[in-house]
Amino acid sequence: MSGVTSVDGPAARPDAQVGGTPAPQSAPAGAPVAWPTGQQPDAAWPTGQQPDAAWPPPGAYPMAEPDRLTRFVMRVYDRSPRWAVPLAALGCVGLGVAYALLSDPTRAAPDAAPSCLLKLTTGLDCPGCGGTRALWYVLHGDVPAAARHHFLFVFALPFLTYLFVVWAGKQAFGWRLPEPQISSKLIGGFLALWLVFSVARNLPWAPFTSLYV
Repeated sequence: MSGVTSVDGPAARPDAQVGGTPAPQSAPAGAPVAWPTGQQPDAAWPTGQQPDAAWPPPGAYPMAEPDRLTRFVMRVYDRSPRWAVPLAALGCVGLGVAYALLSDPTRAAPDAAPSCLLKLTTGLDCPGCGGTRALWYVLHGDVPAAARHHFLFVFALPFLTYLFVVWAGKQAFGWRLPEPQISSKLIGGFLALWLVFSVARNLPWAPFTSLYV
């Protein structure tokens, strides 16, 4: 008798579908569900209906149109030779080196412009204080004096230089130099060490006073 319902709810229709796959016939409570051969579901999706690797599918969400500046930058980037970006980055590094050489921060007054705003107002060394002087000493071959002004900068400088060479060589010339694997834990550990160094160099007790610049 069609349309008859049980106390638990409507009777199951033979053509009812679950997730696009025909559902099995109703079974007594507690009995295992008998799926048709070849249609047993896996942990989440019926066999043959797992989502594709690309999800969400293309066109599922509207993409925001880039502004004029972004479009201009992307056009310039697409039309530039592959060595242009590494050359621009090298130019920025060269400007920093030239500034350190010309300004001679080792002879400048502590409040000479441009000065660290934190040190000018509080007298405390900021996390980057002494970096320009350390660079000046490195360029003049005095590594101990550079480490005295900013130990972490001197420690990280060889790694940063190698990473730049690897990236620039790959971008400009297609070099395949060994690339170090830098994990998020390593980055977090270095930032934590930098934080400890920044606090320790402002402590008013020996031997921490030797870190004050």
